[in-house]
Amino acid sequence: MLPEADELPDVLLDLAVPHEDINPLVALRGRLWADPEARWLLDRCVDAVVRDMGEVGRSGRILALPEACGELGRCFYVYVFVAALEHVRAYHRERGIPADVSRRTLADLGRHMAVHRRARGGRGLLATGWHSLHFRGELYQLGRLQFERAVLGGRMGGATTAAGHRAGPGDPCLSLHITDFRGPLTPEACDRSISLAREFFARHFPEERYETAVCHSWLLDPQLRDHLPEDSNIVRFQRRFRLTDGGAAEPADGDPVAFVFGDRDLPVAELPRRTRVERAVGDHLRAGGHWYGGHGWFPLEASGP
Repeated sequence: MLPEADELPDVLLDLAVPHEDINPLVALRGRLWADPEARWLLDRCVDAVVRDMGEVGRSGRILALPEACGELGRCFYVYVFVAALEHVRAYHRERGIPADVSRRTLADLGRHMAVHRRARGGRGLLATGWHSLHFRGELYQLGRLQFERAVLGGRMGGATTAAGHRAGPGDPCLSLHITDFRGPLTPEACDRSISLAREFFARHFPEERYETAVCHSWLLDPQLRDHLPEDSNIVRFQRRFRLTDGGAAEPADGDPVAFVFGDRDLPVAELPRRTRVERAVGDHLRAGGHWYGGHGWFPLEASGP
C-alpha cells in the first residue's frame, strides 16, 4: 500500500532517499495517484516484486512507465518499492532479521538515487530490477559488502567441483556485491562482512547450507593486477577468489567507467586521472585496451585474503 502524502516523507527518509528529493517525490505521488493507468501498473509491479517472497530467483517480470512520462517514469520504481516495503519488513520479522540489517539493506534504495544523480544529474533510479532482490528478501547488506542468496550455475559450479569443493551446480551460494559510497574496500572491512555473513545466514536461513561465496564483477578482471600495486585494496580483494573462466566474453568497458567515474557514457579521452584506480581504468582504455567482467569463488570456511 502506498503511504499517504503526509506519511511519505518519513518513509522515504527511512530508506535514505536524499533530502532534496523528498518534496518532489511527495508532489509526484499526487500525479501518480491521479493517473489510473499508472496506478494499475503500480499494483502489477508491486505484486511481481512481493510474489513468492524470499524464494531465490522467482521474481516476476516488472514493467516500467514509458520515457514519455518524464520524471514520474524515472521515479516510478521508488513508489513500487515503497509500496512493497510492508511486505519485505514482515518477511524480515518472520526470519528474525535484526532491525539494523533490515534498515541498512533497504536503505540501498536511497543510495541508488544518489548514484542516479551522479550519473544523470537529477532524480531517478537506475537498474530498477536490481532492487527487487532487496525487497524480496534475497539480498542483505552486512557491513561493507552485500550478500545475495543464489545458486551455483553450471559453469561456476563446474569450477568448484573440479577444484574438489563439495558444493556444485545447483547448490546454494552467496553472491558478493560491492557498493558505492561505503568507504574503502579494505581487507579488514571485507573480513568483517564475510564473518557477519557466515553467522547471519546460518542463523536466519538454517535450511540453506552456504559453503561457497562467488563474485561476478569487473573488479575481478585479472588485468587490474597489471595496473595496480599488489597492496591495493582491489588486488587484495581479487586474491580472496579462485578466478574462473567465464566463457567467451564481450568487452564490458562501461562497467568500470560507471562505477569509478559515475557515468558509463563519459568520453574515454576525458576521464579524470586523480586516483590510482582512475588512472588504471582510463589509461588502459585510452591505450586501446578493454575491460572484462571477472568471475571467482572461494569456500566460505576459508575466506582470508
